[in-house]
Amino acid sequence: MSGGEFDLIARLTRALPCRRADVVLGPGDDAAVLRPPPGMALVQTIDTCLEGVHFPAGMSAEDIGWRSLAVNLSDLAAMGAEPAWGLLSLSLPAADEDWLDGFAHGVGALAAESGMDLVGGDMVRGPLAVSFALTGFVPEAEVLRRDGAHEGDEIWVTGPLGIGAAGLAAWQRGEPAGAAAFLRPRPCLVQGRDLRGLATAAIDVSDGLLQDLGHILARSGAGAVLELERLPLPPGREGDDGLDMALHGGDDYQLCFTVPPERRADLTARMAGWPELGVCIGRIRAGRGVELRRNGQAVSLPGGGWDHFREPAR
Repeated sequence: MSGGEFDLIARLTRALPCRRADVVLGPGDDAAVLRPPPGMALVQTIDTCLEGVHFPAGMSAEDIGWRSLAVNLSDLAAMGAEPAWGLLSLSLPAADEDWLDGFAHGVGALAAESGMDLVGGDMVRGPLAVSFALTGFVPEAEVLRRDGAHEGDEIWVTGPLGIGAAGLAAWQRGEPAGAAAFLRPRPCLVQGRDLRGLATAAIDVSDGLLQDLGHILARSGAGAVLELERLPLPPGREGDDGLDMALHGGDDYQLCFTVPPERRADLTARMAGWPELGVCIGRIRAGRGVELRRNGQAVSLPGGGWDHFREPAR
């Protein structure tokens, strides 16, 4: 990009100024200088979003900016972490100031809402791809992990499932009004913080409930029973189509977590401050795998979650 690269970087930097006091030195040098808070563990995550894989061609730059940051923030939420700093690697097919302004607006809106600063990054010419590396804070003893679920724990989700898949379907039909859950997912940061010291295991639902719950079960050495009639389905999708979206769709970025029954009262109290109430959808059992039940009867459903090396591109 020659000089154009630095012009675009300067444009992005002006649009996303650093506001946090723990940023000693932000964009403009070879690297950022940051001041971690005492007594807190650092939680770091990185995700790459590719056009045609993680978002369809034709999405607005503002929606791409919001969505690409949101899916990374969701990983911090699943660990109970408070977002702090972000690094951005952006690949663009061509220098486009209007596109970058829209992208920065989407990133900036969610970054400000979540209390995160963009402290550095890189920009190159290439296929449209967005990579965020984020750092957050959490007390070390309260990190939410995948490996703590125990037999008898209740399985909960923070909100409706299948809304991401339903939103993508709406966007593909040319109905942007119904696509907000896919275009602008909202990471469950408040819920993740509230689950510290309460949940025994947690994960964000990015690849479908069955696949992501399966990660908790594999790490915890346990099995699960899911009650299908309890699943919170996408609005207007109460039939088998909605059930399939809820189990396999992915892109919901709700949290799936486990809580011992004796902590339910504490959970109920904390949920009072959430955007929507969580739903208990099953329990952890001994053994392996997921047993699906409908009205108390065991059922079997085909399919699985998202797999980059199996699924076709969006």
